Amino acid sequence: MTPNSRDRAVLSGVVFTVLFAQVLLYPGIPDLVVALGGTPAGWGSDVGAILDAGKWFLTAEFLGFVLCAGLWGAFSDATGSRTPLIVTGAVVGAGGYLALAVVPTVASLPYSGVLAIRFLQGAATIGAFSLAITTLMDLSGGGGRNMGAAGLAIGAGTAVGSPVGGVLSGIGPLVPLYAAALVLGAAGVLAMLATDRAPSPTHNSPVAVVLGLWGQPSLSVPFAFGFVDRLTAGFFALVGTVYFQSAFDLDAGGTGLLLGAFFAPFALLQYPFGRLSDQIGRVIPVAAGSLLYGFAVIAVFYAPNAPAAGGAMLVVGVVGALVAPATMALVSDLAAPDERGVAMGGFNVFGSLGFLTGIVGGATVATAVGFQAAFFAVGFAEIALAIVLFPVLLQLDVPAGLGESIGGE
Repeated sequence: MTPNSRDRAVLSGVVFTVLFAQVLLYPGIPDLVVALGGTPAGWGSDVGAILDAGKWFLTAEFLGFVLCAGLWGAFSDATGSRTPLIVTGAVVGAGGYLALAVVPTVASLPYSGVLAIRFLQGAATIGAFSLAITTLMDLSGGGGRNMGAAGLAIGAGTAVGSPVGGVLSGIGPLVPLYAAALVLGAAGVLAMLATDRAPSPTHNSPVAVVLGLWGQPSLSVPFAFGFVDRLTAGFFALVGTVYFQSAFDLDAGGTGLLLGAFFAPFALLQYPFGRLSDQIGRVIPVAAGSLLYGFAVIAVFYAPNAPAAGGAMLVVGVVGALVAPATMALVSDLAAPDERGVAMGGFNVFGSLGFLTGIVGGATVATAVGFQAAFFAVGFAEIALAIVLFPVLLQLDVPAGLGESIGGE
């Protein structure tokens, strides 16, 4: 195995582990927020109360993502260092998961205190996640290939995390937190094996590095697609979970399997689809994929039973795998080598904002109007963006065969 291939495997392993830890919690969110004191006494089975508590639990983590992703990237670009920061983010994030499991059981902590711990855990975790992907961007071998490896790791982590999280939640609502702390700590150890390939430091302040993004408005296109793609992920993480359990009378394990129907093809197809985007360019995977993705999301609502919903989620996963690596690769295409950290940080900021919108907006619409309206809002957001930005995307596309060699190891 060449050093490039070894580092690609190690960094993909870090990304996988971070996402696996994160998604472990999702199938059991309704029971978890009750166990952490997120609903008033006697309201533990009220769907509206659970949606509200779950909304803020997920929002707290992604608020940490939004506020800190760009800072981690800017600091990395300014100092010319990635690997030590990945290790730090993973280890501190693991401590955050452990604190969430332990502190409420040994101290009388209000739910606002739980949310504060959750925020700090998210602020640390995004450093490990974003910079691991940035370090993959630093590798040679083709942007689509490297981002396909990142997408494979993201999809695999979420695909495996969903059913495993469902099983662990069945043992106890806090068990996924302990498991997340263990595996994220392991990600920190694994990251030590990666070669730090960051370009020479810019010697600018992190603030100056962040402000440098304003000089690259073209990055707003992949940022916008990243926003709406993660919006659907946030929507399914909470609203989809509650919808599946209420519509089909599923437990956490059954919900995990249903979410896994999306994440399995989403994981397995990202690497080959990423390599495909190196050959044919980014336009078709991003634009056509996003259009189909929106219709597939809406189709999930019309599934009459759990097996049919699983089939619809399978289609969502296939189309999502077409979009995700090409979108991340477009960031790599457009960003200068010494600005990749902050560019990927910016991509994750917009992605996290999208996830937050999917959680808060989806839960708000579902509570006020109903699940059907929520599914339509999310699906048509994806469709509208694909139509509106298609002409701009045509102008930005990097022709196949240009840039780094895509046929290497």
